[in-house]
Amino acid sequence: MFAQILQQLPQQLLNGLVLGSTYALFALGFTLMFGVLGVINLTYGFYFTTAAFLALYGSKLLALPIWLALPGAALLAGLIAVLLDAILLTPLRRKKAPELSSLMVTLGATLLLYSLMTATFGTEIRRLPPAIISHAAIMLGGVRMNLSQILIVVTTVLIVAALLAVIRFTRFGLSMRSMAENGEAAELMGVNTDAVVRLVSFISGALGGTAGVLIGLNFNAIQPYMGETMMLKGFAVIIIGGLGDIKGALIAGLVIGVLEVLTAGFISSDIKDAVGFILLVATLWFRPVGLFGRAPAKRA
Repeated sequence: MFAQILQQLPQQLLNGLVLGSTYALFALGFTLMFGVLGVINLTYGFYFTTAAFLALYGSKLLALPIWLALPGAALLAGLIAVLLDAILLTPLRRKKAPELSSLMVTLGATLLLYSLMTATFGTEIRRLPPAIISHAAIMLGGVRMNLSQILIVVTTVLIVAALLAVIRFTRFGLSMRSMAENGEAAELMGVNTDAVVRLVSFISGALGGTAGVLIGLNFNAIQPYMGETMMLKGFAVIIIGGLGDIKGALIAGLVIGVLEVLTAGFISSDIKDAVGFILLVATLWFRPVGLFGRAPAKRA
């Protein structure tokens, strides 16, 4: 039994890395939106679903390969995120509405958007065309992988590296960090906060959209409510990693993905979805600020 587990472990770790990469990518946009803009935007899961459908119909109707369908769908999801932010949240920012207002507005918008999508596309699962990417097995040291898995991991690595470089080494990244610390002070120091809001919304929507396409590619199953399920994972990831912490979101996403796959492979697939929420509860019990989060400073 033990020898069989050791034999299967490398394959399961690879599968977990692939799944965790998509969780991390999804959570990065979610935590970026919260960390910089200070809102929990529940329409974020809609960008995830929308990009998956855009890639699906781009590949079917326009015969786009994945190399064009993926970035195209992600960019369109980013633009949709900017539009919805301008319609739903910008008026609340200008009136300095309480945080609960943005939560309720985006909740209502999410219910409406999912209802419209369901009425348009139905609830049945759709499949990407087989020709969109090769599914031939590639063997590496006894571990079986395919091109879609390689694409998921490489895309995640490149996007995370680019995002960290932007945040640390560019003027825009400096503006983002200043807004994350204190938006009003940043505006007084000359930061164009409206432009930062638009760019952060675009990047977050594009990240969520990229994750949607990759999840659809990995499981070859696309349906309107896939973003709603992913939002639950996203909440678990950003709370475990630490609200607003990009490094924490990345690590927590990978850990949850690996543990889910190991649980499904060696214990039971029926309880794999409980893993993230067990970790979530344990985090809230023992470290409420998350693994990499910081407790807010107390002021007199």
